[in-house]
Amino acid sequence: MEKILIEIPTWLGDCVMATPAIENIIKQYPNIQITIFGSSVATEIFKYHPQVDRIVVDESRNKKYRIYYLYRLAKQLGRFDCALSFRRTITSKLFIFFTKASLKKKYRRYDKIPTHQVNRYNDFVNIALHKNNIASKLIIHTNSKPLKLDKKILGINPGASYGSAKRWYPDEFAKVASVLSAQYNIVIFGGNSEVDIASDIEKKLVDNGVKNYTNLAGKTSVSALIKQLSILDLFITGDSGPMHVAAAFQVPTVAIFGPTKDKETAQWMNQKSVIIKKNLECQPCMKRICPLKHHNCMKKIKANEVLDATVKILAQSNDKVCVR
Repeated sequence: MEKILIEIPTWLGDCVMATPAIENIIKQYPNIQITIFGSSVATEIFKYHPQVDRIVVDESRNKKYRIYYLYRLAKQLGRFDCALSFRRTITSKLFIFFTKASLKKKYRRYDKIPTHQVNRYNDFVNIALHKNNIASKLIIHTNSKPLKLDKKILGINPGASYGSAKRWYPDEFAKVASVLSAQYNIVIFGGNSEVDIASDIEKKLVDNGVKNYTNLAGKTSVSALIKQLSILDLFITGDSGPMHVAAAFQVPTVAIFGPTKDKETAQWMNQKSVIIKKNLECQPCMKRICPLKHHNCMKKIKANEVLDATVKILAQSNDKVCVR
């Protein structure tokens, strides 16, 4: 196999979880030329990958005749030995059908047995290419190693694109960050839709007399986000795309889970990760908004629990944190 077209998952976190499967393709075919097709956000994961020959951003959602656009694009991309799609939508099915590829395969779940999403993606590639590779670590390539400051950096990520049900509360984030600010510079992350919640945290930090913070919500590109996450000394986050990016760089992480399935989407192969969840009867509901209106899966998680988790996780890293 010499040339392959890969349509990657739309969401940032899912795309990161697909990297072990894609790396297994490269190990099997070390001289392969890869064309990546996907959303403007997800394709940034492969921006500096040495094996990626071409990146094509999917702009079909903005086109009047979406299917026709995908048809023309598939033909213009040329011939491939194989075309794989990690998506399950009807448009992805049509796009792969339109491509000029000898082998065409589209992602699907092959059984209902609970397993991590990384394994599901890897199983898809194994079955498509008749291989038997085991999924290894998440891998993200960067173009340079950013300089780190003298003081350690704590990142907090209060948002989640999936919906409000996955979000922990600004007051609690601020309590944790305020306690840890004596030992860490604080960086608040978030996308354009999370500027408000990040601002709420910032206001609480100011009220608590914390000055060594930076609010990057709505101010960074995906590439800049990846660089910032790669140099963190500690990360506190919900189930989100940045959580998986941090896992690729083995950042010590406290992950707060509410309505989603941690067995399927927790950090992959990061030994320096602790999950906090309440194990309520209503969990996991997998809803974007709490259907019971109480949001107890997140509301019942308090700052002290997260601070205790930071002590545990940093002890695993032979580091120390002072919690008072």
